[in-house]
Parts: sequence; C-alpha cells; structure tokens
Amino acid sequence: MPDATPRDPSAGSAGPPSAAPLLDGQRRPRAVLLDFHGTIVQVEPAERWVRLAAAACGTDLAPDRCAGLADALVTAGRAGGPRPGRIPPELAEAYADRDLSEPAHRAAYTGLAATVDTGIDGLPDALYERLLDPDGWRPYPDTLPMLRALRAAGVPVAVVSNIGFDVLPIATALGFADLIDHWLLSYQLGTCKPDPAIFLRGCAAVRHEPEQTLMVGDTPADAAAAAIGCPTLVLPASEPDHVHGLAAVLHLLGLTA
Repeated sequence: MPDATPRDPSAGSAGPPSAAPLLDGQRRPRAVLLDFHGTIVQVEPAERWVRLAAAACGTDLAPDRCAGLADALVTAGRAGGPRPGRIPPELAEAYADRDLSEPAHRAAYTGLAATVDTGIDGLPDALYERLLDPDGWRPYPDTLPMLRALRAAGVPVAVVSNIGFDVLPIATALGFADLIDHWLLSYQLGTCKPDPAIFLRGCAAVRHEPEQTLMVGDTPADAAAAAIGCPTLVLPASEPDHVHGLAAVLHLLGLTA
C-alpha cells in the first residue's frame, strides 16, 4: 500500500487551508482521514449484485426472484450491508475476525450467503467476487470533486477503513487512488476502529496532530476519533449515485467561498 513515505503536504501545492477560527476556539483542520465504504464509495444496489453474480453462475434471474433473493441475502449478511440478524455458531470466529484477515472476511461472507437456499451452485463465491470487482462499487458523485479540491489545496488525505481486503484496486479503477496519500486498512494493521491506535496511525501518516485532523465517516466507530481529539464529521447514509454531503468537508477546512 502506498503509505510508506508520508507526502509533504506543502510540496507542489497551494499550501494548507487557512487556520481561521472554526468553533469555540478550534482551528480549521489541516488534514483529513476518510472512511471508505459508506463515506466515499458505496456498494452496488443489492438486486444488481445478485443478478450479476447469478449470471456469472449461468443463471438468468427473473426480476421478482432476484428481488426476493436480494432481500434474503442482505438479511443473512452482506459485506457493506446491515449487521446480520443471526450469525451461525460455526461462522462466529470468522465474522469476528472479518476485518482483520482476508481469509476470515471471505469465509464469513461466503458462509453467510450459503445459509440462504438459492438453488444456484456457486452463488456465494460469485457474490463475494462482486465485492472484489470495481464494477460492484460506486463513488458518490461528490467524492472526486472533494478529493480534487483537497489535493489542489495541499491537504494530506488518508483512508482509514475497517475492511478485510485490499481496496486500492477498486479506488484505482474508479479513478481516485492517486488522490489518496495513505491507506490504513484494518486487515493490514491488525486493529480496527474504534481502537484509538488506528486513528493515531492515521494522524501520524498525514503528519498532523489529532486536533488538526478531521475524521470523516458514517458510523459511531468513525466518530470514536473524537476520543483522541480529532474533529469528526459523521455523514448520514446515502444511496449509491446520490450526492453524499462531502462538500461539508471543504466547508470545514475553509476551502469554499
């Protein structure tokens, strides 16, 4: 992952954003940590996920059957979806370790999919392959404009994500990998949010103190960065292809008029 040598945020850029007062004596952030899924990208709609995975297995699903299977598979447990209502005992260990190990991540989500009787041979693995395929992801419409504005202003950016596989190929295919300076992924670091250690690693990567580093996410685990002093922005859920409110990041850094 390209985070071995932190980038000098002042090199070849317009310099850091203004340090004008923000709120109650706070200073504007000078660096940004971003969650990945649900913050700058979203997985494809569930029915598309199931339809294309089934097609890869040689099955053409009728729309009503596809919708029913999609509901059942999301309820059973989809990576990027809501927490499963029930985790079978034989999958409990893999599920607990899913963001710390690539094999555990695959075992957890293929195992959960296999609890649904779909009648399609190979569907759990095909569903998981959709997760690894950049075609199965969508950046929010305001993701690239935000990242480009941060890069133009010389603001260092790191992705800090609880995830059990390498998302850099996805970011590369979607056209924004070169706008991220550092990638801190839980399965590589051996720790997950809300552990303060992962946020401290992120702040060290962008070379700013927590009080100068904005954490942007969509869950309470992301908001836990506040415990080490990071200002935090927690965004509400948005559907794929919907504007996600990321312009607020630029506002908080003083990069909008």
